[in-house]
Amino acid sequence: MSNPSPRTTTAPTAASPRTVQDPPTPRHNETAARHAVADVPRATPDQTVAEVLDALLARPSECIDLVCVLDAGEHLLGVVSLAALLALPRDTRVGQVANLHFPKVHAETDQERVASLALHHELSAIPVTDAQGRLVGVVPASALLHILRREHVEDIHRFAGITREGLHAREAIEEPPMRRLRHRLPWLLVGLLGSFLATFIVARFEHTLALHPSIAFFVPGLVYLADAIGTQTEAVAVRGLSLSHVRLSTLIGGEMRTGLLIGLVLAGLTLPAVGLAFGDWPLACAVAGALVAAGGIATTIGLVLPWVLGRLGSDPAYGSGPLATIVQDLLSLLTYFVIVSAVVL
Repeated sequence: MSNPSPRTTTAPTAASPRTVQDPPTPRHNETAARHAVADVPRATPDQTVAEVLDALLARPSECIDLVCVLDAGEHLLGVVSLAALLALPRDTRVGQVANLHFPKVHAETDQERVASLALHHELSAIPVTDAQGRLVGVVPASALLHILRREHVEDIHRFAGITREGLHAREAIEEPPMRRLRHRLPWLLVGLLGSFLATFIVARFEHTLALHPSIAFFVPGLVYLADAIGTQTEAVAVRGLSLSHVRLSTLIGGEMRTGLLIGLVLAGLTLPAVGLAFGDWPLACAVAGALVAAGGIATTIGLVLPWVLGRLGSDPAYGSGPLATIVQDLLSLLTYFVIVSAVVL
């Protein structure tokens, strides 16, 4: 994939009217320009279909996903798909059939945003322009697949709590031990701090535990279920927040309702089991209530935390690592002991 360098020719691609993207902040030089192919079919509005096809046959381009229609200053006016071009009468002017509202990105647009736009609009290629609207090239289908794979691998690393350091994070499994330590340890130190806070929360309810030792039996299961529910949400949110075009408030409302429904189902199964096994129905009600609350808390944290980190300039995928787990654990424990203290005592 080559960098911007205008050329002359003709081209094809699938049209689909959509809005033009504003340039987001580039990330670690992973920009649209880096993946753009400059050698693409080009045409002027007054050229006929026959002239464009003849030029394409005379000199094949590196990427024929799109025919880019340009003015005399190389500014992108629109695009025409090859399929549409072949179906048109040969004397038709390209300017008459060009899609003038085809999505495009700026040269400095982050590569993940490019792939997101292509997926959202079901496109096989994306035109790239500079700040003045001149054609830089086209990000072809092969590059879009490459971007998606790299971003997916990167998110898996974030999910494991591995931080970014240029391209080295992509080969985290092959890194020297000291570099692996530097990538992973900071977030695990945050986890260590969280474990101290969890211990403090349990210690604050020492009197409750002394009166009812059976309360402690359900702490591991409650924390595990909260983590499992949150992890499901985080796995979806890490990628979904970059691809979804739905308002955040709508997403949060949907996830919170989902978490509460999950909690209700788990509580419905837990209530009779605990009540019959321990003969302590107040305790059973407290555990069930804590599960309902934990479900709502875990899904909300799992969605909101990656969004907050993204707004602060960090990769949203950081939210799927140890930090979200700590927050979920602490809130689940606190909720459980508050409910137990109110119901059991």
